[in-house]
Amino acid sequence: MGRRSILVATGWVATAAIATVIGLGAIRLVGESLTGTPGGVRSEAEIERALAAPEPAPTTGTASAAPGTTGTASAAPGTTGPAPSASSGARRGFATDGGTAVAECGVGGVRLVSWAPAQGYRVRDVDRGPDDDVEVTFQGAAREYELKVRCIGSEPVAVADD
Repeated sequence: MGRRSILVATGWVATAAIATVIGLGAIRLVGESLTGTPGGVRSEAEIERALAAPEPAPTTGTASAAPGTTGTASAAPGTTGPAPSASSGARRGFATDGGTAVAECGVGGVRLVSWAPAQGYRVRDVDRGPDDDVEVTFQGAAREYELKVRCIGSEPVAVADD
């Protein structure tokens, strides 16, 4: 029975090795879409160029994240303002642990273009403007985040609450 046990163990090891090689080959065939960053790893210069590129105009009913936001700032229905006008100024995204917002400076002052709470948070209060300053408050179970934005020059800038 000793010889038979050796043959069974050898067969089991060979089967495991073949299965491993086949699995690695399949992963290599599928490529980076399964194991790496889609589109490959970008250099610092490529990231800077992508962030400096002009933002595409949002469609009515949704808003896309502006450079500087974390994740996607797609807003739920009813949380976007009117479509940008020809007098719209600089637009910038802001992120907190409670959520994200996009603001722009224009003729009437600063206004919130869109806002979206992070998972586990809700929007408690919004002053969307246009005004001298605008703010959105994200309320979570244990914490609250208030984002207040003003125009300095023609750039939206987050400021500390007075």
